[in-house]
Amino acid sequence: MANYQLFATMGAGFESVTKKELQALGYQTKTSNGRVFFSGDQADIVKTNLWLRSADRIKILLKEFKALSFEQLYDETFAFDWPQLLPVDANFPVAGRCVRSKLHSEPDVQSIVKKAIVDKMTQAYHRRGFLPENGQTYPLEIRIYKDKATLSLDTTGASLFKRGYRVEHGGAPLKENFGAGLLLLTPYNGTHPLIDPMTGSGTLAIEAALIAKNIAPGIQREFAFDNFDWFDQNLHAEAVAAAKAQIKSDHAPIWARDIDQSVLEIAKLNAHNAGVLQDIEFKQVAVKDFATDLENGIIIANPPYGKRLKDRRSAEELYRQMGQVLRPLSSFSQYYLTADPKFESFFGAKANKKRKLFNGNLRTDFYQYWANFHGQAKHHH
Repeated sequence: MANYQLFATMGAGFESVTKKELQALGYQTKTSNGRVFFSGDQADIVKTNLWLRSADRIKILLKEFKALSFEQLYDETFAFDWPQLLPVDANFPVAGRCVRSKLHSEPDVQSIVKKAIVDKMTQAYHRRGFLPENGQTYPLEIRIYKDKATLSLDTTGASLFKRGYRVEHGGAPLKENFGAGLLLLTPYNGTHPLIDPMTGSGTLAIEAALIAKNIAPGIQREFAFDNFDWFDQNLHAEAVAAAKAQIKSDHAPIWARDIDQSVLEIAKLNAHNAGVLQDIEFKQVAVKDFATDLENGIIIANPPYGKRLKDRRSAEELYRQMGQVLRPLSSFSQYYLTADPKFESFFGAKANKKRKLFNGNLRTDFYQYWANFHGQAKHHH
């Protein structure tokens, strides 16, 4: 079977996490500005879409070239063998990204690439300048970074964070692959207890259960490659069957707590949809009333962050309560994601490590406390 040059895309700050995931699946990788490259055949395209927890998309690298002029961009694009990739009725949207390059107008770059492909296809398929584009979708991207152009085909479709278990509702929950990425920055593997004291819509607890049970995160969904006419359509079903055979049932307790009963109901529905409702213990408990006799595990939370002043007061009060209730549980490693730069002083301990991550466009810090951390941060008033 043909081998492809492939790459995974992911949120800023998660390159090393996705790289480790790919290496654990057996691939040799190379990381370059926000993308992790590897090679594989169609079975690998299926496997990585099915199994990667932290990535956004898996793309096929079609061609790379220097693009200093629109003419060069047109000629290099035209030279690619598009008819081998796209059937005559293909719907092929072209997305464009230009960063630090001479050609910087994304709409122009997009339309020139589109025109080059249309011209090549109409010539090859003997159509007079018209393509119906009413068939299956082949999502293309032209990306120009420091004058180097990359043409790629997206095999994923809707981003990998869309696992298919989440009930849409208000609020801004953590994206599924962001939550999984946070868990992959901890030593969590299901053999030690995991507690999320502010579970919200349940993303961290659910993603933890998927890790603990070795459930492929993409097991429930479809991908763009399902509709490519040259793609072996047996591979997806075979990979899902193989994944189902690898699901484990035994793991340490996973606790999800929240002060708000109505949000817990949504979390339970999400967990049910993900097939892990029985694996998580949900309970309505405020942080200040939290207690546990579990030990040697992981506490992980994405506590609310108050953007408005009065919300910030209550967020800071909550961080204080977290410090009083959770900090003494010193056999646990503790991980907190928040956009409040003063988190440590309210929580009352300095993190062993801080990692800057962007949750959407919101700059956040992932505060990491190893087990048996001590120390009081100075309180600033």
